[in-house]
Amino acid sequence: MKKSCLILIACCTFSAYAQKQDYPIQPVPFTSVKLTDQFWSPKIETNRTATIPASFTRCESTGRVKNFEMAAEHKGKFCTTYPFDDTDIYKTIEGASYSLAVHPDPKLSAYIDSLIGIIGRAQEPDGYLYTARTIDPAHPQAWAGPERWVNEQKSSHELYNCGHMYEAAVAHYMATGKRNFLNIAIKNADLLVRTFGPDKKQVAPGHEIVEMGLVRLYRVTGKTDYLSLAKFFIDQRGIKKYNTKSKDVYENGTYFQDNIPVIDQDEAEGHAVRAMYLYSGMADVAALTGDSAYIKAIDKIWNNMVGKKMYVQGSIGAVGDGERFGDNYDLPNATAYNETCAAIGSVFWNQRMFLLHGDSKYIDVMEKTLYNGLISGVGLDGKSFFYTNAMQVSNSYNQPDLERERSGWFTCSCCPTNVVRLLPSIPGYMYAQNGNDVYINLFITGTVNLSVNKKSLKIIQQNNYPWDGGLAFTIDPASAMDMNLKIRIPGWAQDKAIPSDLYTYESPLAQKIEIKVNGNVVDYQMKNGYAVINKKWKKNDKVELTLPMEVRRVIANTALIDDNGKIALQRGPVMYCAEWKDNDGKATNIIVPKGTVFTTTFEPSLLNGVTVLKAQVKSVNIDEAAQTIATGNKTMTAIPYYSWANRGKGEMTVWFPEQVTDIALLTK
Repeated sequence: MKKSCLILIACCTFSAYAQKQDYPIQPVPFTSVKLTDQFWSPKIETNRTATIPASFTRCESTGRVKNFEMAAEHKGKFCTTYPFDDTDIYKTIEGASYSLAVHPDPKLSAYIDSLIGIIGRAQEPDGYLYTARTIDPAHPQAWAGPERWVNEQKSSHELYNCGHMYEAAVAHYMATGKRNFLNIAIKNADLLVRTFGPDKKQVAPGHEIVEMGLVRLYRVTGKTDYLSLAKFFIDQRGIKKYNTKSKDVYENGTYFQDNIPVIDQDEAEGHAVRAMYLYSGMADVAALTGDSAYIKAIDKIWNNMVGKKMYVQGSIGAVGDGERFGDNYDLPNATAYNETCAAIGSVFWNQRMFLLHGDSKYIDVMEKTLYNGLISGVGLDGKSFFYTNAMQVSNSYNQPDLERERSGWFTCSCCPTNVVRLLPSIPGYMYAQNGNDVYINLFITGTVNLSVNKKSLKIIQQNNYPWDGGLAFTIDPASAMDMNLKIRIPGWAQDKAIPSDLYTYESPLAQKIEIKVNGNVVDYQMKNGYAVINKKWKKNDKVELTLPMEVRRVIANTALIDDNGKIALQRGPVMYCAEWKDNDGKATNIIVPKGTVFTTTFEPSLLNGVTVLKAQVKSVNIDEAAQTIATGNKTMTAIPYYSWANRGKGEMTVWFPEQVTDIALLTK
């Protein structure tokens, strides 16, 4: 009971300070949603019971916690590799705080408080907090530079650390009502306000996220200096800056999204994670200030990313050299990078684009990423991870183990700790509201409580999504109310593989979705991808619809050279792959001819329960002794892409040729 009161106080504080100008659509907080879902609930529970504890343990065993302890004592030597290693503790605290908000755990709460105590002691008197320098200011970590902020525009990550600290501190305060971490963050943010600005230090942060973090602090505290500084940092991009000490003029390039001012950018470029955080920050600032130039820019950038730079399973950042976007249509399979953090950043950005525009296409992309290219980054055990998310693994192609099998952690473990903070917040992406308009964006079994025109409303979802297309919603208002219920009809159910011409379905399957209210078929309007039902809702009104769950053959734009003559497989929101384990030790030798018929079976004991696809196909077989190559018949099994690499190391592929057109001779 006490915890509920604290959460309520925190939420009231947020509302009291929030300006009237904001996103026109507001998300329903994850704390208002209770899940009973067979797909997401186990994943969130695994995150709570396995991933969060393992992350904290690894923060201790790798020296990340020790760095803060040494910083507090001002002695020792920075004992990890990167100056941004501080953020792994921040991100884990953020995820653990989200978990605490819905699953009280006194032991976990006390442990977090102990870490916050260590963090607080490491903070310098003026608010500076950066262990890579504070431990030994005379000999800071190499990337940090000899003085504060001098390397910020590129490698120091000082402001990046600040941004993640703010995100974590606000999450902890909102979950617990405690100000111990929030006060540390505010003290640090006040230092930034004193340090940076039009007549002070001028820098474009080398790795964005401080902009998002400052906005979160502004929302909680109401201090407009934080919002102004977030905008200042964004507007510094693409502007030459003069270093008065070194007498150098410096500017960063496209890798840092710093080649031209943000309002003139129209392509998704550079380091993919940096880009996602920048565009998210721009959306936040635009919503709160009304900056239409920001919105025009991120609209163009979004169209470029979704139209020319996204993999079929929602991943982004094709090029490993720099963890970055490639050129338009540069989406190779064998060398795909697809950092997990970039997928998480894409979820952040697409949610914000929806809140700005109210169009379901942004949720379509978000859903594709969530069910495929994001959760592929964490193993089913919750303790093994991918930093990169491959599209093809072949025994004939020399690929590092980083792409072929999961790891417990990495020297740079930004992705595992980012997963920690994303998973518990997923219920917060399900619903949104704008006055009388209530949006249902994601289909996850559970109950949400919200208010429409000061009247309480409960909505109960029942489904077996994503394995089954049957959806049911019980609408339960406290008393009869007028409301526009907006149910997203996914693009994949409207014959749109993605909101662009980058990927399409080989054969059309357009059909109008039938919707029933209390057993009766009703007319509805389609608006921006939503089925809109406008009526006076009464207690226990029931809405039902069924989404088509046929196996679809996806083809790529011909500009994607690697995918010409090939198909990918999709069922509902889930993309599929073939893995060695189910296909006689091989996966990249499979041919899926036109007209292949697939059967679907739910296998509860496989990979924590998945629907698999099976079909009679062709395969290319090599007889090494006879030195012959021939095609033969075989039964193919495909599993959800997100579930691959949980049974050992071997071949995997997402794209399948429809016929043999060429043979590449490779030597081992």
